[in-house]
Order: sequence, then C-alpha cells, then structure tokens
Amino acid sequence: MFLSIIIPVRNEAPYIAEVLERLLEQDYPAEQFEILVVDGFSTDKTQEIVRKYTVQYPNVRLLDNPKLLSSAARNIGIENAHGDAILIVDGHCHIDNREMLRNVRSAFEISQADCLGRPQPLEMTNATTLQWAIASARRSPLGHHPDSFIYSGQAQFSPAISVAVAYRKTVFETAGRFDETFDACEDVEMNHRIDKAKLRCYFDPAIAVHYVPRKTLAGLMFQMNRYGRGRVKLFRKHRETFSLKSFGLGFFVLAVILGLPFCCVHPVFLYAYLSALSLYAFAVLTESVRITILNHRFAMLPFLPIVFAAIHFGFGFGILREFLGTFFKFKKE
Repeated sequence: MFLSIIIPVRNEAPYIAEVLERLLEQDYPAEQFEILVVDGFSTDKTQEIVRKYTVQYPNVRLLDNPKLLSSAARNIGIENAHGDAILIVDGHCHIDNREMLRNVRSAFEISQADCLGRPQPLEMTNATTLQWAIASARRSPLGHHPDSFIYSGQAQFSPAISVAVAYRKTVFETAGRFDETFDACEDVEMNHRIDKAKLRCYFDPAIAVHYVPRKTLAGLMFQMNRYGRGRVKLFRKHRETFSLKSFGLGFFVLAVILGLPFCCVHPVFLYAYLSALSLYAFAVLTESVRITILNHRFAMLPFLPIVFAAIHFGFGFGILREFLGTFFKFKKE
C-alpha cells in the first residue's frame, strides 16, 4: 500500500524537523510512501527547514497553502497525493514508533476499514509541571468529551467522528473533502460525514502519536476556545450533533455569568449559586487529587484545578462566543 502523509503546518520550526526525521526513519520502504508538507506561509524558518529535506529526500514535498487554514492544507494535500491511503500527521507531534506506517498498512489490511483512528495522548520528554498537568487533565473524564475514544487503549471498530486520521482515498469520493469554512473542528466535521455515509472506522492504538501540551494557560484557553467555537459551527451545519455532553460547558459558563446578578436579589439565589460552585470545585479538586496519586506526580496538584478551569471555561466561552456571533450576524441580516 502506497501511503501519502499530509502534514499541515504554519510556524512549526521548533518541531517539524523531528517529525520529518521520525517519519523518514520508519521501517517502511521509502518508495512506498510520500510526505507532503503543506505550509500556510510560515513566518519562521519552517519552510527553510522543510526545503532541506526536499533536496535530500525525493519522497518529501513542500506545498503552499494560500488560505492558511488547516482544512485547506488537508485538501491541498489530498489533491496532490499519489497514495492509496492518506495519513494526517500534525507538525508538532512526537512519533516514538518506527513501525507506525507498517501498522497503518496492517490495520487497513486486517480490518478492511475505510478509515483508521488512533489515540492522541499528550505526552513529551522534558515537559514542565504545567504541561504534565495539562496532559493529565486532558486524559481525565473531566478534561475531554466523554464519548471520545482518543485516550482509549483498545483496538476496536468505533465512530470516526473523534478519532479518524487515516483514510482510503475512496473515502473522499464518497464523503467529500474537508470543509474550508472551518478553522477548527474540521476533522470532526469531516469524520461526522464519514459516519453518516456508513463508512467503517477501525481504532488502533498501534498507530498512536504523542502531542505536545500547550506551554501556558493562555495557550490552553485559546485552544479550548477554538474547540468550543468549532463545536458550534459543527452544530450549525449538522443539527443532529447537538447534545448536552457537547454543549454542557457552554450552559455552565452561561449559568456562572447570569447567576451573579441574581445573587444580589435574594439570599436564596446567593446560597444556590455558591452551592453549585462548591459542587464544581469539589469535583475538580477530587479529580485533581486522584490524578496526582495515579501519576505519582505530586507537584502537579496545585496546577490541576486551574488547568481544569481553563479547559472548562475556555471551551464554554468558545461556545458562547460563536453562538453570540451567529445571533448578531442573524440580526444584521
């Protein structure tokens, strides 16, 4: 099976060389895979670094992405791919398995699935305590969508929506390509269409890659805000994707904001408001202690409650922001 590996990038100079090195070191014949780095006009040295690899390795190509968006980069890669299957790899991940490409091929052959999903753990060497806290919180049931398989360790057929990253090329003929109106959640939207088309996805931990956690709370908040906005865009296009699990954090943040004025009206509202916040704090603190003990990293404990708050409020504000933007746009029209 000839594999086309698409790497959408923009300003990934600190990581892109390692990603390319790990891919080129794969125990897989060089004539049976290609690497397409699709760059959104990086302003750092990303292009310079990648060009050195294109000179040395004929199976590495650098393509321009004028639209800058990851969704557009994926489509550009698909248009230029020669492979029987497409594998999406981010420009800031860590690949610690030289058998990954062989495992991709084997998973396709054994399962006969249309696409493959993989775990996406947040782990790295030389991580700060905050990064370990972010990685641990995101693996927790309180830190990611409860229906997601991205932290599962069991090979199984699963819905594509939260995990699919490798696709037979025929999938794009059936389900279409990535929606370029999305600047986040484009993979979830694409994978939702794959599920609607009744195509099969096989989840295989043997093709896992590791992702670099955000270095700051501000970066984590920004990331979660984009995810929240993406969920609303997904709902606008596919109304059937609405669920309390997906939008619960939006309702939670809205309740926190709207509850404040009521606290001044009557003591009953104040007690109810403080009780609700106390329950939230208790749940977060209990989970923080559990994670700390489980990982034997006690230095994380002071960071974990703040990290959980950043995840929840970042995602919730993203949902509210996108809904409000939709409302005001509707009013103008």
